[in-house]
Amino acid sequence: MTEKFKVPHTLILLLSMMLVAYIATWLVPQGFFETVTLENGRQAVVPNTYALAESQIRLTPMDFFVAIPRALAAAQDVIFFVFIVGGVLSIARATGTVDALIGNLLDRFGKRPYMLIFMVIFCFALASGAIGTAGEYIPFVLILVGLCKAMRLDAMTAVGIVVVGYGIGYGVSAFNPFTVMIAQQIADVPLYSGIELRLALFVPFVLIGFHHVWRYAKMVQDDPSRSYTAGLPCPLNHSGSIDYPALNTRHKLILFGLVAAIAIAIWGISQHGWYLYELGAVFIVWGIATAILGKLSPDLAANKFVEGVQDLATTAILIGIARGIALIMEDGQILHSLVHGMSMPLSHLGAEAASVGMFVMQSFLNLFIPSGSGQAYVTMPLMAPVGDIIGVNRQIAVLAYQFGDGFSNMIIPTNAVLMGIIGMAGVPYHLWFKFCFPLILKLSLAAAIVLVAAVVFDYGADVQPLKASAIELSTDTTDIA
Repeated sequence: MTEKFKVPHTLILLLSMMLVAYIATWLVPQGFFETVTLENGRQAVVPNTYALAESQIRLTPMDFFVAIPRALAAAQDVIFFVFIVGGVLSIARATGTVDALIGNLLDRFGKRPYMLIFMVIFCFALASGAIGTAGEYIPFVLILVGLCKAMRLDAMTAVGIVVVGYGIGYGVSAFNPFTVMIAQQIADVPLYSGIELRLALFVPFVLIGFHHVWRYAKMVQDDPSRSYTAGLPCPLNHSGSIDYPALNTRHKLILFGLVAAIAIAIWGISQHGWYLYELGAVFIVWGIATAILGKLSPDLAANKFVEGVQDLATTAILIGIARGIALIMEDGQILHSLVHGMSMPLSHLGAEAASVGMFVMQSFLNLFIPSGSGQAYVTMPLMAPVGDIIGVNRQIAVLAYQFGDGFSNMIIPTNAVLMGIIGMAGVPYHLWFKFCFPLILKLSLAAAIVLVAAVVFDYGADVQPLKASAIELSTDTTDIA
């Protein structure tokens, strides 16, 4: 009798994807676009300059295995940030603050979990759309896991709340400085232009995400055996009912410190360009303050911090390996070739189909260029002139880019933040895919409808630059990359 197929461990899935990328470097033509250095120091590709590489690189099996530790090193900022957050939250749990917060929220929303789910998704989406937050939500994962479990939900619901919130926030952002603003700048349309449509899309898309999460949560609440994570260990290392402590003044001071830390982090990101190193430092300070306020001895605080770090060892490895897929493709000189190959067919489509094709292309390329700003610098210099020729306004090309980047962030395994979140919650990737893929289909259908309507109603025509004032374009569509 044939044994039932068993989905491999997430680490095996990622290593398999690295192997596929490695094999592709032998099969896909190697080539590059020329690049120019912009005023901000970033490199952007130049349209119509794709050429095959003069010298072909053949990666050896040793190169493949060396890429694994290189990938871990390349992802070190995310890895160590996750370690710091895990260790600091372990200290907070030792003070009883996390359990007290969960108990307080249960009193308020225990009989109205739908309200809590909507509020958190809405707030996360709003923050992501406004200032590009994503990794900053990692500290909330374990808190939401504990809260969902107390409401007879599961870890998948907690992950859904976090990831759906920030993914939709990125996808329909009105003025995310790391995606929309960069893409508009490259496409040579005024910053903040077209904001009316993006603001109008925010609530409908958030409702799509909320409905998906709540429908699943209601199913689990009605029948816990239908949970996708039934039988998996709880990352909080406890089970059964808990006697939640009252939220006292000491706990409130610790929570105020968390809010202050996040506020400082947001200020640093927006005003001084902070990233994960600085954010890690802020959370370390909060962890020290938490230990003092919680009256933990130095040895106990240190032990709890180390325990929190140890619990995330698997998560750290997954984050690093996820980075290796793009690293292999960069080493093998095929990343630009994929962009070139995928952009060429768009020049032969009608405007409506091409706008949807841009969205599909951006979604696929996000697997290999998981950085939102990095994807903008590689793809927007190509999509803007392609759109000029086939009748897709540049504002629509920007919209297709942000749909593709934002929504696919919720499911691609090369997204380090996603792997960090599901790792902290103890949710295997294949189960997350099972949960998230239907939502991606719903969002993609809605995005396609919006893009076609945008073409029909000539969205962005008022800010469309004259071709003569933009980059000189080839009139031969077969040359467009």
